[in-house]
Amino acid sequence: MNQNTPITPRPLPLTTDRLRAALLHAHRPGAAPAAREAEAMITGLAALTLHRFSSAPPLLALDRIDVLVPRTRRLRSTGSVRVVRAQDMPEPLYLSGVPVAPVARALADAVSALADAPTVRGLLTEAVRGGHCEPGTVVRELNRARLLNRPHVVDAVDSLLAEGRSIAEERLYEMVREFGLPDPMWNVDLRLPGGPHLGGLDAYWPDQAVAVELDTRAPRQDDDALWSEYTRKREHLERLGITVVHITPRKLREAMDQQATVVRTALMAASDRQPAAYVVVLPR
Repeated sequence: MNQNTPITPRPLPLTTDRLRAALLHAHRPGAAPAAREAEAMITGLAALTLHRFSSAPPLLALDRIDVLVPRTRRLRSTGSVRVVRAQDMPEPLYLSGVPVAPVARALADAVSALADAPTVRGLLTEAVRGGHCEPGTVVRELNRARLLNRPHVVDAVDSLLAEGRSIAEERLYEMVREFGLPDPMWNVDLRLPGGPHLGGLDAYWPDQAVAVELDTRAPRQDDDALWSEYTRKREHLERLGITVVHITPRKLREAMDQQATVVRTALMAASDRQPAAYVVVLPR
């Protein structure tokens, strides 16, 4: 060969070919195409890469591909395929032509195999910051996978919830600004004069006695107790004549205009209500 002749590198196999090979490992021989689509999908880090997570490694850098299958399947992992079982299979998304688990499920399956705290924190944070899913959805999947007893996962979840609340607060500010609502008092505590603490609020319009509270609860074991606390606070405030509008981060993200209408309606209805009890408003 002439020394000046360029050497053409051997092409790497297409990454989607590797994914299809992993799915083929999970397919039952002779199964109809429709059945195959329902019995296996890509999950874990490979799925997050397909969901375009910048914190997930390239497909060619992965040692193994995670494949999600029903719990009843008798299937073993191989050197290049890790079999992950699901009690209830989620509805797959089709990315790059292959069935892929939803983000929250893929995150839980990825985290189950990761012991590196910064990597776990980065993946969870990107899920929320990138708008892939809400914190509560992620925590619900982690709880279902019994991962909330791992210290590095708990630490990452705490950062995730803080990130989710910060984003929800920014969207609440945006809603007030974009839809021309009156400026409220932000992040306040209410107290009865000389009396007990009534609770913290994300926004409060004292002249109309209307409050907004963001519901950023995470579905953990103490969820029922926390919801009871929310309910008691709202009922106490409403007995004092204060209207409490409860807004979830998901509603703010998906239907901000509707939430603005709810708040505007509450503000306009203030003149038709009995005057609220006098309360002391303090910065939180």
